Amino acid sequence: MKRQAYRPILITDASRSQDDQLTTRQRRYIMMMGVRVACVIVGAILVGARAPLLWLWLPLVALGMVLIPWLAVLLANDRPPKEQHRLANRFRSEPPAEAAPMSLTAEERPHKVIDAEP
Repeated sequence: MKRQAYRPILITDASRSQDDQLTTRQRRYIMMMGVRVACVIVGAILVGARAPLLWLWLPLVALGMVLIPWLAVLLANDRPPKEQHRLANRFRSEPPAEAAPMSLTAEERPHKVIDAEP
């Protein structure tokens, strides 16, 4: 049986937690809905004030009011892809190409020897 070389797992390689991802997506959704509300308010002010170039501004504001909710929902439901499908290993006949690092005992780990005598 082959022994796999010891490779430490770095915490910096870890993915963000589910709660952190959810919080980020919720904040992004709320900010986009705030922009949509601003589009509605700006549209109402433009119509009420009879602003110049109203024929140009109203379609832009309406486009923002229609596209922003659609994009907000898409981005709120977006999350990073999973590493592997959970059933992928059940139907595979050969072992995975790169398995997780094996846990080695203290005696088996490569260690640095510091000799105090010259």
